[in-house]
Amino acid sequence: QVQLVESGGGLVQPGGSLRLSCAASGSIAVINAMAFYRQAPGKQRELVAAITSSGSTNYADSVKGRFTISRDNAKNTVYLQMNSLKPEDTAVYHCNADVEAWGTDDNDFWGQGTQVTVSS
Repeated sequence: QVQLVESGGGLVQPGGSLRLSCAASGSIAVINAMAFYRQAPGKQRELVAAITSSGSTNYADSVKGRFTISRDNAKNTVYLQMNSLKPEDTAVYHCNADVEAWGTDDNDFWGQGTQVTVSS
């Protein structure tokens, strides 16, 4: 199986920055796209940013120019640098990866989520 472990969430003031990390481990053959989603209370989960294995990225309109997604393929890790944070960025952030894994037909894996709270 494949495990995704996120880190880096926390409490930050408006205008501040945080960096989320998500490390994949387990029976990994190939990691294709990796992404961060978020879910705020009472709202649907939404895509924040995604990155392909070759480095192509896309972002939600609400975070363009403020967030940057990157990955280290050697470490099976994806990062989300979040700058100029706003209260509306408050949510649980989940890592997602499209992984070709040994011993399973499943290829959609999720992390446990990390809380990001933007508040003064």
